[in-house]
Amino acid sequence: MKRTDDRLLPVLLICAQALVWPVAPLLRGTVPTAADLLVAALVAGTVTAALALRRTRPVITLIVVAAACAVGAGPLPTGAMAVFGTAGVALALFTVAAERDTFTTVLCVVTLALWQFLQNITLHGLSDNNGLDLVLITLLYATACGAGFSVRRTRRARQAAELQLNRAETERHRLPAAERRRMERELHDVSAHHLTAVVVTAGAALGLRERRPELAAEALEFATETGREVTRALGAVRAPAPSREELPSLQERLHSLIAGFRRLNQPVEYEIDPLPDGTVADAAYGIVREALTNVARHAPGAHTTVTVRYGDTRTDVVITSAAPPSGTPAHGAGLGGGRGQGFLRSRARETGGSLTTGPTPEGGWEVRAILPGRTAAPLEHSLPRSYRAAQVVAAIGLCFQPLLPALIIHADSTPTGAQVSAGVLFTLLAAAQAVALLWLRRAPRTVQLTLLALALLWPMAMSVGHYTGPVLLPPALSALATCAAVISLKGRGAVSIYGSAAGRDQPPPARTYRLPQAPLSVFPVAATAAHTTALTIAILHRGTTTPAWAVPTAATTAVALAIGASYYAGSLIAQRNRATQGAQSEQLATWTEEAVRDAWAERRRIAAGLETTVLARTADMITEAEAGHLDETATRAREALAAMRALLDAVRDGDETTTPALRPQPTVQALDLLAHQCRATGRDVRIRVTDRVPERLPTEVDLAAYHVTETLLATGDNDPAVLELDADGSTLTITATGAPRATDPAVQARLTARIAPLGGTLTAGRPPGTVHLRLPLTAPDDEERER
Repeated sequence: MKRTDDRLLPVLLICAQALVWPVAPLLRGTVPTAADLLVAALVAGTVTAALALRRTRPVITLIVVAAACAVGAGPLPTGAMAVFGTAGVALALFTVAAERDTFTTVLCVVTLALWQFLQNITLHGLSDNNGLDLVLITLLYATACGAGFSVRRTRRARQAAELQLNRAETERHRLPAAERRRMERELHDVSAHHLTAVVVTAGAALGLRERRPELAAEALEFATETGREVTRALGAVRAPAPSREELPSLQERLHSLIAGFRRLNQPVEYEIDPLPDGTVADAAYGIVREALTNVARHAPGAHTTVTVRYGDTRTDVVITSAAPPSGTPAHGAGLGGGRGQGFLRSRARETGGSLTTGPTPEGGWEVRAILPGRTAAPLEHSLPRSYRAAQVVAAIGLCFQPLLPALIIHADSTPTGAQVSAGVLFTLLAAAQAVALLWLRRAPRTVQLTLLALALLWPMAMSVGHYTGPVLLPPALSALATCAAVISLKGRGAVSIYGSAAGRDQPPPARTYRLPQAPLSVFPVAATAAHTTALTIAILHRGTTTPAWAVPTAATTAVALAIGASYYAGSLIAQRNRATQGAQSEQLATWTEEAVRDAWAERRRIAAGLETTVLARTADMITEAEAGHLDETATRAREALAAMRALLDAVRDGDETTTPALRPQPTVQALDLLAHQCRATGRDVRIRVTDRVPERLPTEVDLAAYHVTETLLATGDNDPAVLELDADGSTLTITATGAPRATDPAVQARLTARIAPLGGTLTAGRPPGTVHLRLPLTAPDDEERER
């Protein structure tokens, strides 16, 4: 997304300020003094320069702009700082909300509002009857913060989507190679341990046949049992269970790595969370390996701790080494090529993370990497509590700094009195509404009730504060927060329930999906009723010549139009978000589909070689062994071992001749690849196939079961999902939990299109987020399908 030049808005502001002052007074015949022009030029230059740099230092920019406008408002005539003091400060506050965290933003806006409120008391006292300037400035600040929050949230969502797509694209190329390496490793294990043992045993028995004839029978029995074990092992290589983790986990790899360093007399302690296989796990392993290697080179014998924490939004990898024992020579200090630090940072950057290195206060060295977590959300660096405390202290100091006037236009007189003004009450109500909106996503029902109650308090504030201004203005201002809530709720749609996924070796936690207590349209109707009541009370209390029946009618019409427009705007936002999310989900599903199909094609290519060579030779070996032919058994074992080695060479070389059109369609046996790809791209997925599911399903059922599982996982949900395949003899049941969007009509239409030709059924939404699909294991015959 192309960003607007940061200098454009400050230039537009300075032009607008010049039109307000001094151009407007000049047109009226009032010539500003040279001193006023000089002060205005200095303030305008300072404000423009600060706003041009607002993205790099937003908080400092806000302080500079506010201070410059406050200082300039003293000697200059009324209106000389009007644009900078309102739009300029709002722009700076918007940038703070968009670029910094919520705590910093709320602290800035509260400090600024309190600063202005105290100065208003100093200049005007508490008896200003209307004081709508406070209300307007409060709403201006709330609007700026709300817009900034929205921009930051949208940017984070876009970054999360881009990060997830980048991870999916990386895994799309990685999965076929990972599958090839897995099969290569397991084939090597079979050849190294099983077939080689048969060849050696048979050869020894043949060599000692005359002196020890009993060895022949033992060798034949061993060949038979080993041949059957080879057949079972190769069957597992061809079709691994989806719920079984074939590849070593990151924990296992790191445990093995650390054990190797411990054998080198390198004391290492560790705390490692389970991570799913993928680029993040590979990066974490590479960072730990490089860091431990550097410790062994430069600080042999130094106590080292390795910590890997896997969270929802980030993965922390920390390797800390103490100072090396005194007198210990570093024999490997000159063995490095000097590129280790660059490799460490490149590994972190490739996953979308960051890495820092540096000495510790105790004289050791620390490597700290922050990598993406399970939800692929953009990384947020946490700030220490001391920094937060410093922020609060600085805010208090700025708020009560007596030398800085408020950002308001000076009045000619300072009225006094003990009566609370309507402006103060309006400001408190507007601030309460703005604060309530901050919790709209976390507690939507509570916020809705709060906004409705606050809307009814505005007429009371008008009466208590003896408000004499336009009667329609306070009710209109009170409706702004409600309209913003309607837009946000409708634009956001259904609330997604996110939770931390379980560890690698545990199923996802049980999740509770709450049905909405009332449709979304109830809040707009209730808001219309509340604001209509408030507006009617305000008008009737002031007094009007309009007939009494016409007041609520006109109020209902006006409020309904405003709420309806907000509802429509939220619908447009929701439609745009759904389109964007749909495009991203479609791209992610496409890359997942391509990755699984490429890996499945690789598996089938190797499995075809197994079936035509190794398994055939192994079956012949078993036959000869059962027949008691030791010579032929040894020959067949050597042939099977030679075929295995030839197949391993073919696996290492790869095969790029398979075109996409000739790739085999994945079946239920490819579900482990689908689950692996989903976990690698940030979603925790568990697929279980019970023992009651037949090993060989009807072809149409086999293909349909895989495709409906793929469709369920391609709905764009980020929740942990569990899919279970079970059979009761005549029906295959697929149960998916953790897929709330599977109840969408479009998704159900795609699922129905897959299972309807086979006579399958679909049940969704009981309980919410759960889908049940049933496929008959006996497919309908051709005549029934044609009929």
